[in-house]
Amino acid sequence: MEQFKDSVYKLIVETSTNLPPDVRRAVVKARQNESVGTRSALSLATIAQNIEMAETNVSPICQDTGMPTFEVHTPVGANQIEMKKAIREAIELATKNGKLRSNSVDSLTGENSGTNLGPGTPVIHFDQWEKDDIEVKLILKGGGCENKNIQYSLPAEIEGLGKAGRDLDGIRKCILHSVYQAQGQGCSAGFIGVGIGGDRTSGYALAKEQLFRKVNDVNSNPDLAKMEAYIMEKANELGIGTMGFGGETTLLGCKIGSMNRLPASFYVSVAYNCWAFRRQGALIDAQTGEIKGWLYKDGEAVDLHAGVQQPEQQEKRREVVLQYPISEEQIRSLKVGDVVIINGLMHTGRDAFHKYMMDHDCPIDLNGGVIYHCGPVMLKDDSGEWHVKAAGPTTSIREEPYQADIMKKFGIRVVIGKGGMGPKTLKGLQEHGGVYLNAIGGAAQYYADCVKKVEGVDYMEFGLPEAMWHLQVEGFAAIVTMDSHGNSLHADVEKSSLEKLSQHAEVVFS
Repeated sequence: MEQFKDSVYKLIVETSTNLPPDVRRAVVKARQNESVGTRSALSLATIAQNIEMAETNVSPICQDTGMPTFEVHTPVGANQIEMKKAIREAIELATKNGKLRSNSVDSLTGENSGTNLGPGTPVIHFDQWEKDDIEVKLILKGGGCENKNIQYSLPAEIEGLGKAGRDLDGIRKCILHSVYQAQGQGCSAGFIGVGIGGDRTSGYALAKEQLFRKVNDVNSNPDLAKMEAYIMEKANELGIGTMGFGGETTLLGCKIGSMNRLPASFYVSVAYNCWAFRRQGALIDAQTGEIKGWLYKDGEAVDLHAGVQQPEQQEKRREVVLQYPISEEQIRSLKVGDVVIINGLMHTGRDAFHKYMMDHDCPIDLNGGVIYHCGPVMLKDDSGEWHVKAAGPTTSIREEPYQADIMKKFGIRVVIGKGGMGPKTLKGLQEHGGVYLNAIGGAAQYYADCVKKVEGVDYMEFGLPEAMWHLQVEGFAAIVTMDSHGNSLHADVEKSSLEKLSQHAEVVFS
C-alpha cells in the first residue's frame, strides 16, 4: 500500500499541474480559430502561457483544485478499505505540499479542515472489473465551473428556446441553454459532460462520468454522436467566447451519455468544466502498487503556439497603470475595454470576508484600495514567510449581495475577479466611483508570478483560501469589464448571446 499511496500522490500532482495532450490540442484549436488581437485571443495566449508555467513550476494550473473525485477499478479481492486509506493519505500529503488547495469545509460551521479530508471529501468511487491491474482516474473540477452545473426536468420551458419536450430536440435545447447560462463564470471556453435519464443523482454522476472521455473520441451511439457534433457547432455560434469576453470559441468539448429512466421522470444533467480540464488516470500494478502507464498521455508533445497567428498590431486599447491609493478621478477616467496594470498593494477577499465585513470594521485601511476575489494556494517556508503558489481569480457573482455596500463602507475603488457581477454592483460602481476588472480565470501561475511579496494575513480562522491576504504585486494585468459609467461587457455579451441562442429554437432533431 505504501507504493500504491506514492502512485496516487504522483497521479494527484500530475492532474493538478499538467494538462493532458487532448486538452492542450483543444486549446490550440481555439487559439487558431480566434480572431487575431481580440480580448479572447489575448486571454487564450495567457492561458497557454499559464499551462506552460504550471508544468515547469510543478504547481497548480488553477488555484481552485476543486473536489478531488476518484474513479477506481480494482481486481476481484482487492482490499478497498486499505486503498481508500492510502488515497486519503496521498490527498493530505498533496495538500501539505501545495499541489492541492485546502478545499474541505464543514458545511455547518464553515471550518476548513486544512487537509482536504472530511465527511465526503475526497469523493472515491470503487468498481470491480475482471482485470489484474488497478485503474485510478482522477478529476479536479473547481467550484466556479461546478456552480454552473445544471439539471433540467422535461418537459420544460427553456429561456430563449421555448418548449422542450421529452425527445432529442428537447435534449438539444437543454444542452445549448446549459452553455449559454454558464457565460464566462465557468471560465469559458469549457467542456461539458451530459447525462440523459437516470434519477437526479445518477444523472449528474453520468454527466460527470462523460468528462473522463477523451476530447477527440466519437460516441458509439449515432444519435448522440450527431448531437455532440451539433452542439459543438452551434454553441460556438453564441459568441460568448473566452472568459465571456465575446469571441469565436465558447465550447472546447461536448460528451453525452444516456441511461434508462422512470416513466414519470426525464432529466437532462450537465456537468460544466472550465478550460483547465484537469483529469488524468493511471494503470497501477495490483501486486507492487507501481504505475504501469498513464491513461491520457499519448507520448506526443503538444505545441500550444502551433499555427497561431500572432497579431502585427493588437486591438487599440488604453493601458492604464494604477497604484494604491487610487483616486476617484482615476477610476472615472476608465472605460470598458481598458487594460489596467496594478502595481503595489492589493488584498484578497472572498465569501467569508465579504459577509463578515458587513457588520465589522476592517483591520487595515482599504480607502482607495483594491480587493481581489481570490483564494490562493499558500505555503510557508522554514523561516515562517508565506509564498503564493497559485493565485487566479474566483467567480465574483457570489459577492453580488455584498460588493456595493462593502465598496461604499470602506472606500474600495477596484474589484478584481472573473465572470462579472450584477446590477447592484454596477449601480454601486456608478454611485461610488469604482471599477470591476476581469482577470483570466484559471491563470493561477500567471498571476502568482505577479506577487512579489506577501505582506501579511488576517482572518486565518476563515481558512487559507478565505483569509485576507495582503499582497505586493507588480504588473498585475486585467481588463475593465464594468465601469463607473454604467457599462458592463458581461451584460452586453449575455444579451447578444441570448439573441443568438433564440435563433436555434426551431426543431432540428426528432
